[in-house]
Amino acid sequence: MSGEQLDPVRLVELGRVQKPHGLKGELCIELYADSPFLFEDVKRIYLQLPGKKPKPCELLEWRPHQGRALILVDRCQGRDQAEAWRGAEVLVRERDLPELDEDEVRPEDLIGLPVLHVNGTSIGHLADIQDVAGQEMWFIHDEEGHEILLPAVEEFVRDIDLDGGAIVIDPPDGLLELYQNP
Repeated sequence: MSGEQLDPVRLVELGRVQKPHGLKGELCIELYADSPFLFEDVKRIYLQLPGKKPKPCELLEWRPHQGRALILVDRCQGRDQAEAWRGAEVLVRERDLPELDEDEVRPEDLIGLPVLHVNGTSIGHLADIQDVAGQEMWFIHDEEGHEILLPAVEEFVRDIDLDGGAIVIDPPDGLLELYQNP
């Protein structure tokens, strides 16, 4: 036995099982990232149904399909088994993910960061990131407890400073008032 400390396995959400695809048990995955090629070098994923522990699965095949990914895992032998995974989170070990490019960030690195307006005022903190109808939406909570939804597009998100620990946004006129003064 060596004196090395074992790192706990850190799982990262890649997406959610939308539905079965075809008859052989493929799963159609709505990805949280832009690229279906995240599965390129991944051999093992984890499927987690709400309220259950993640189940390790061997990734047998994957392919991009209409902005989503289709995957085949060893736990799905046919459409009925695939149907049982509908709504499951798709996770992968953080160490199995490809290295990020310089300008890329992972959603879990952003949750909890303070959100500032381009004019320097504090808006609140980033509470959640979700895909809503194919659009990445940020759920920002302000100091009064209001929830502000902001499409995460370049036009509105001006800077993500992980080192400084802040996000700078330039929301469209009237958006903050809409949520803060209902």
